[in-house]
Amino acid sequence: MQDIRLRIAAALVLTLSAFFSLAGAALAFLWWIAWSGKVSEIMRMRMILPVAGMLAFFSAVLSLTGGDGVSYFLRMMVIVLVGSWVYAEQKSGEFLHLGVWLLGNRIGFELGMLADMAMQTLHLMVRDFETIRVAQALKGTGTAGKMLVPAGLVLVTGALSRAEHTAELMAVRGYRCGGSLCPRFLTTRGDIFRCMTALCILIITVIPVSEFFILYR
Repeated sequence: MQDIRLRIAAALVLTLSAFFSLAGAALAFLWWIAWSGKVSEIMRMRMILPVAGMLAFFSAVLSLTGGDGVSYFLRMMVIVLVGSWVYAEQKSGEFLHLGVWLLGNRIGFELGMLADMAMQTLHLMVRDFETIRVAQALKGTGTAGKMLVPAGLVLVTGALSRAEHTAELMAVRGYRCGGSLCPRFLTTRGDIFRCMTALCILIITVIPVSEFFILYR
C-alpha cells in the first residue's frame, strides 16, 4: 500500500479484528497472505522467531493456568505479522508526513519526526542483529542463548549512541521545535479497496454473519 494513512488504518483494523476473536484472526491472516505484498521478505526477518518463542512461552503458561493458550498464540502471531508488514512497507519520511497531516507543523512535526527516527533506529538494530548473527556463525562461539545478553547490550548501546549523536547534531544546527512541511500522499484504488476489505473483516468479526440474517428477517 502506497498511502501510509490507509496502511496504518488497515493495520489498526486488522489488529482489532485479530484481537477480538479467532475468526477475525483467521480473516486477518488471509488478508495478510493476499495483500501484504512482501511475505517472503517478512518471513526472512529473524527477529520474528524470538517474538514467536516468547508468545509460545506465555501461551503455555496461559494454558497451564486454565486459559486458552492456543487461541492467544494464534491471535498474537497474526498481530505480529501485521506489524511486520507495516514495518516492511515503511519508507523514510512517511511518518513525518502523516504526523503533519494529523496534527500540524508543530506537534505533528515533532511526533512524526520521532516516529521516523524510531523506525530508522529499528532498521539499524535489525541490521546490527544480522551482523552479530553472521559473526557468531563464523566464529562458532556456541549456542545463540549464550550470546543473547551480549548481543542485546551491543544493540542497546549502539542505539543510545546513535540517538546521542543525532541529538547533538540537531542542537548544533539550531533545531528547537516544530517545522514546516507540506504533506503529500500517493493514494491508489488498490489501497482504498484493501482498506475497505480490512474494514469489512472488522465488521464481520464484531457482528457475526448470523446477525445479518436476523436483521434481514
